[in-house]
Amino acid sequence: MKTKLSAGLLTTTLIVTGAAGCGGNGGGGQGAAAKPKVGLITKTETNPFFVKMKEGAEKAAEAGGMELMSAAGKFDGDNASQVTAIENMVAAGVKGLLITPSDTKAIVPAIKKARDAGVLVIALDTPTQPQEATDALFATDNFKAGELIGQYAKAAMAGKPAKIATLDLAPGITVGQLRHDGFLKGFGIQSGDPSVVCSQDTRGDQAKGQTAMENCLQKVPDINLVYTINEPAALGAYTALKAKGREKDVLIVSVDGGCTGTKAVRSGQIAATSQQYPLKMAEDGVKAVAAFARNGQKASGYTDTGVTLITDKAVAGVQAQDTAFGLANCWG
Repeated sequence: MKTKLSAGLLTTTLIVTGAAGCGGNGGGGQGAAAKPKVGLITKTETNPFFVKMKEGAEKAAEAGGMELMSAAGKFDGDNASQVTAIENMVAAGVKGLLITPSDTKAIVPAIKKARDAGVLVIALDTPTQPQEATDALFATDNFKAGELIGQYAKAAMAGKPAKIATLDLAPGITVGQLRHDGFLKGFGIQSGDPSVVCSQDTRGDQAKGQTAMENCLQKVPDINLVYTINEPAALGAYTALKAKGREKDVLIVSVDGGCTGTKAVRSGQIAATSQQYPLKMAEDGVKAVAAFARNGQKASGYTDTGVTLITDKAVAGVQAQDTAFGLANCWG
């Protein structure tokens, strides 16, 4: 059962097990009310990545006998809604909060207030700035994710001079910078290298990815390698390239490993992607809050939830799995 709170911003998912609430032993209602609460705050509620994350949190909350409260920003970058969600959840008595911060710096004061109130705060997927602003981080190694596709792209280009377009996220968002920097390292270049001939921000949006690619092609028509922050941006880039008849001679690499993106790897629209696992992030986060609620055990530091390069065109020296593996482990 889900109950709307705070003008639709916050929902509470009540996880009911056994006879709780049925009054079979005269105390079922009290047992249900006494369940420890855990909060999940994502960047949006529509992105399949965060939908899968919520599924993982719900599954873990049910298994751990906890009550899950969930909230999301109205759009990627909506810090104000995330701040309000933190305040509401702390007031509701959550033991712990799991958050994918939209603004990794601006959210820090609200997180500090929650921690000062005794709430365990764990970042999922995206670290805050500084990372130590939360008690712990459960996330993909986003630098490694970028590095893997950079290594793949370097090998796949087979010595051909690269003219690279980078379709990035947005300024100041840690996950985007980490993936971008990882790609550069994996490809063996540094920021400012002349082989990067165009860079555009897309906010991870398919339509913006298409526009960004169109802009880059106007600037440098013979681009032959495209790095994208995620697969929606990659599919936007593919659409723009196809309109110019360039879709078969430009290599596109990306990050995320959603089901739509993995299918695009299988069809050849994207050459390779680095797959991450949002369900595991949320499940592990809820388990950590459950342990804190039971015995005060605090999660700390960084827990790597894994990343795998997915491609059907493997290259020597870069470990990868094929799209059969990717589709068996994708999300969305």
